[in-house]
Amino acid sequence: MAPLLDTSIVPVPPAAAPLTVLCSTRVILPGVETLASILISPTTGKITNIIRSIPGPSAFPPGTIYHDYSPKVIMPGLVDAHVHLNEPGRTEWEGFETGTRAAAFGGVTTIVDMPLNAIPPTTTVENLDLKVKAAEGQCWVDVGFYGGVIPGNEEDLVPLVKAGVRGFKCFLIESGVEEFPAVNMKGLVKAVEKLKDSPTILMFHAEMLPPLSMSVGDNVRHGDPPLAPAGPLDAYSTFLASRPPAFETYAIEEILSLADIAPSLQLHIVHLSAKEGIPIVRAAQEAGVKLSAETCFHYLTLAAEDIENGDTRHKCCPPIREGSNRDDLWDALKEGLIETVVSDHSPCTAGLKALKENSGDGDFFRAWGGISTVGLGLSVLWTEGCKRGVSLEEISLWTSYKTAKQVGLLGRKGCLEVGWDADILVFDPEAKFTVTSTDMHFKNKVTPYENKTLTGKVCETWLRGRQIYSVGGGFDEKIGASGVMLLEPRVHPIQAL
Repeated sequence: MAPLLDTSIVPVPPAAAPLTVLCSTRVILPGVETLASILISPTTGKITNIIRSIPGPSAFPPGTIYHDYSPKVIMPGLVDAHVHLNEPGRTEWEGFETGTRAAAFGGVTTIVDMPLNAIPPTTTVENLDLKVKAAEGQCWVDVGFYGGVIPGNEEDLVPLVKAGVRGFKCFLIESGVEEFPAVNMKGLVKAVEKLKDSPTILMFHAEMLPPLSMSVGDNVRHGDPPLAPAGPLDAYSTFLASRPPAFETYAIEEILSLADIAPSLQLHIVHLSAKEGIPIVRAAQEAGVKLSAETCFHYLTLAAEDIENGDTRHKCCPPIREGSNRDDLWDALKEGLIETVVSDHSPCTAGLKALKENSGDGDFFRAWGGISTVGLGLSVLWTEGCKRGVSLEEISLWTSYKTAKQVGLLGRKGCLEVGWDADILVFDPEAKFTVTSTDMHFKNKVTPYENKTLTGKVCETWLRGRQIYSVGGGFDEKIGASGVMLLEPRVHPIQAL
């Protein structure tokens, strides 16, 4: 990370404009946890100074807003670089107002919205404009957007870059929604050739059917039955067997075949779940290929052997794998091979989850594949990370700094630095709470974390220098949905993460 711009105490002239000052004995600054005071301009919402001490309120001009949160932790707001908000078109699944409110509850101050499952998908500038219009006035946090790569839209890609999308997502296996079909390798070559000189990132849902496969497949939107189930359809083991690690490893190998076409284009594997993909990523990175990878809160915290029959809240693609696989993902994350952690918040209505408690049959092959986690991720990750000796500074690196870097927002988001947006969360690492519907601010209250006791709770969330949520006061309805659309075009190609 870049060094702090100022670590000294700078006297504030008596005539200076009022400030906001947030202090704690535990502040996550670049590369370190330390005592510090964060000085913020209420006018610009930017950090104006960082002092490695905690002066009292009298050290600042009259009218200064002053909070000493010791011993709670002040951290950069999370940048969740993988969220499905589904609006317009599927607002009964999720929407900008509910999804971003849930984000604010969990200390997420920036999200980047996936090009599906909205109708229409973000595959043209016209469709992006429709999505931005739908988002206006609804967002509690700042929002960026991805474009999508689908068959035949290669001429739309560079215009989308110029319109401000943060990157592109494509599927190498059917997505489950007909308006966002998978793209084949011939189509990918066209897309890569169009994007090779653009300041962007190309991201892949890295699952493909190998040339010879016994898989039953998974067409969740249309409810097609499996061809050759290996067991009961409500058994998670049956579903897990239908999405073997070979799907991911084959896809990653195919993705790497594109690297020579555009050696300066950042390639990115979304939601890596299979440990077998890790050595392939390592070899590619060591060979100088611009390949990065993310994983998700649920792959790092849940395990296949713990999922009960019919509990389709756990259905996602790629699937949640065994506990031993989870251990290897943590090792790769600590090593830096996996560089970012995101929610992949992919909600749906309760009925589409086919839950038995909602008169469904618990069929994992019929249920929609997606985990709802936005707003719970920091607590989820800290709960598991505590068992593994992980620090909050590391978690901040994975969920704020590197996710901001991934989507081209460094210099503004992802870190507590002078001149950057004062996007801040206050975290109590000792607090415990049991997840109930009260803690689920997303639209459909369906998550595998329900009734789980988590360690660590977000106490306050500040967006560009203004408190938008607190445990005691809830959401600041007077400020309301004050998030902005992050549509400034990326200027420079992404650096290696």
